[in-house]
Amino acid sequence: MLRWFQALMPKEERFFDMFEAHAATLCSAARSLRQLLDGGAEVPQHCAEISRFEHEADDIAREVLLAVRRTFITPFDRSDIRGLITSMDDAIDQMHKTAKAITLFEQRQFAPDMVVLGDVIVKTADLTAEAVPLLRSLRANAQRLNGLTEQVTRLEGDSDDLYDKGMAALYRGPARTDPMAYIVGAEIYDHLEKVVDRFEDVANRINAVLIEQL
Repeated sequence: MLRWFQALMPKEERFFDMFEAHAATLCSAARSLRQLLDGGAEVPQHCAEISRFEHEADDIAREVLLAVRRTFITPFDRSDIRGLITSMDDAIDQMHKTAKAITLFEQRQFAPDMVVLGDVIVKTADLTAEAVPLLRSLRANAQRLNGLTEQVTRLEGDSDDLYDKGMAALYRGPARTDPMAYIVGAEIYDHLEKVVDRFEDVANRINAVLIEQL
């Protein structure tokens, strides 16, 4: 009965606008992170860009959470809205943590597998940005949404493999005799892999919305 009633009532469409705006910050931050991993003198600039995008995303997330409390009829369950925007915000928060670690350790060069992890992060961000607008018409877009979330899950598996490969390379390389270099490299790998994990969390949230609504 409740679902039937919700179908008849006008819905607050601004939630979708805010989801899409947040997804745009994810893509921008992911690209700044990828550029950062090219190394060089521009690393601090890219770290600052990620921080700025993270603040923009936080503002959008707060607006969503406030709108959930103030809106009579939401597009889908309030807990799903909160869960989705929180998982999206966690993804950019993790990118920010990565940038902060790189700033702390004053890193200007990055291992090849870190760069590939950066590519994976950009791909998962783009897939998320492609999926979010499809939430406006869940039933019509269910198949496509399932396909996009499956791609994110596969990329998360790739990131696990890259993490393992990168850590093994650290151990075998010069860092083997330089404990601090090993610690720093391991920390950066950990942060990068966690970014992809957070995007998988977003994909899982989208799947949860699909299950709830279909």
